[in-house]
Amino acid sequence: MKILKNNIKLKLSIALLLLTTLSFSFKEDLFQISKNLDIFASVYKELNINYVDDVNSAKLLRTGIDAMLENLDPYTEYVPESEIEDYKMKYVSTQYGGIGAGVIHREGRVFISDPFEGYPAQKADIRAGDEVISIDDEKILNKTNDQISQLLKGPKETPLKIVILRDGTMIEKRLFRADISQPNVSYSGMLDNNIGYIKLDRFLENSGQEVKDALVNIQKNNPQGLILDLRFNGGGILQEAVKIVNLFVGRDVEVVVQKGKNPDKTISYKTYTSPIAEDIPIVVLVNGRSASASEIVAGSLQDLDRAVIVGQRSFGKGLVQQTFNLPYNSLVKITVAKYYTPSGRCIQTLDYANRNDDGSVEKLPDSLLTAFKTKGGRSVYNGSGIYPDFYIDALKYHQITQILVSKYYIFDYATTFVKKHQSIAPAKDFALSDADYDEFINYLSDKDYNYQTATEKTLADLKFDAENEKKWDQIKADYETLKSKIYTSKKSEIIANKAEIKKILESEIVQRYYFEKGRTLQAFKYDNELKKATDLLKDKPLMVNVLKGTGEYKTIGKPKLVSAQVE
Repeated sequence: MKILKNNIKLKLSIALLLLTTLSFSFKEDLFQISKNLDIFASVYKELNINYVDDVNSAKLLRTGIDAMLENLDPYTEYVPESEIEDYKMKYVSTQYGGIGAGVIHREGRVFISDPFEGYPAQKADIRAGDEVISIDDEKILNKTNDQISQLLKGPKETPLKIVILRDGTMIEKRLFRADISQPNVSYSGMLDNNIGYIKLDRFLENSGQEVKDALVNIQKNNPQGLILDLRFNGGGILQEAVKIVNLFVGRDVEVVVQKGKNPDKTISYKTYTSPIAEDIPIVVLVNGRSASASEIVAGSLQDLDRAVIVGQRSFGKGLVQQTFNLPYNSLVKITVAKYYTPSGRCIQTLDYANRNDDGSVEKLPDSLLTAFKTKGGRSVYNGSGIYPDFYIDALKYHQITQILVSKYYIFDYATTFVKKHQSIAPAKDFALSDADYDEFINYLSDKDYNYQTATEKTLADLKFDAENEKKWDQIKADYETLKSKIYTSKKSEIIANKAEIKKILESEIVQRYYFEKGRTLQAFKYDNELKKATDLLKDKPLMVNVLKGTGEYKTIGKPKLVSAQVE
């Protein structure tokens, strides 16, 4: 009895000590918060009263908030009332009021880049390549993207007057805004070999239902497999990712767990309905810009041995954000947790909690990567995004191709091409002829597409050093010879890189006739990742070997990472 009483006293003492410690810690934390808020408010007040020039108090406060959040991670942000609508369109809803057209900015001028099929801009015959001069009589030269966006957007059925410049002629267009809805699923359908394909661009509202609807239509064809394309999908709403996984996985299966400092933010998300495609073979496509919710879907299906992943390593965003309402219709989006796929791994690449002294952030080093096991025992790794089961080298465009794109020569040539060709072949069949490409080369004859190669930079450094060392006269002749050869080589690069330049040209031209859907269809014939996915789905034994970790896929090597700093 005495021992029991002593144990009770000991437990009570420990509980009291913990309670006192927690209470002290809580009070200390509240004191620090109160102290620093008081200091901040005092500095803010003294600046407003005493600073030599007039102070924009709202701008000053916004700068202070942004600077405070900048020390955390790039996903924690303050959103004032004036930016709420843009925030919702970017992170929540796919719908807004406007004319339905993308724009590009070029040296202070604005051009229509892609009218959306079926919306006011396209119906009013506003075309890609048209220069926008004014919107509702307001000149837009040198206006920012946000300013132009505000002029174009507005409630449904409100009128808008836009003046465009086309072929040297001013054209006035009067139209009415409409509700513009950009779907999460930009394309779905059947490929060759009876394989279904769904291209999911984002995880905003209703994305789960859109994927379900696309999948139902595909299943009517009794497909032999499905390709889910998550490339360039930056993510969105976590719950939508869970819904999508649930289409392929049975009820009450854990898809993802989020864990935060606040116990209320630790949540396990499980499938909650019966799947509609539990047995269909799946290949998921990812690349370096597949992030967040995309990685939850790809990582969960990989961990559950439900899909084979093809492409490049994904972005590596293993953080969860939640929005909190603030006074005056503003809000703050805060990273509240990290998420973990079914194997228990967190794929977050950058450690924002432990920045270097210069503020840079490092990737998780190779030595700290930890192996986790999929449902069937395959090895997968944390801290580095989702590493594909089949890695396909990413396309790397030649410098000349990048210059032609960045200087809008390809965009402008497509505008010229459309003027000369009333129609083209169907999107999936369209291809530029050699004569068409020769015409493009002629188009470039008076254009400046010069650039400095690494060799030229080395040559320039050599000249600088030779002049400093008084040896220039000895090497000048050789220098000029090399320079001439490099110039000749550069001029021939448009021919040498014809294949990749043609591909981008064709894509830009097809978009003018068949809009974004046409661009997707045209790209299929050049898509190495899609070809690999198709080959896999045609080879059922290979798919089985990969998902079971048998045969040559018994062990999947640890991904080789390159440690790097990110500013």
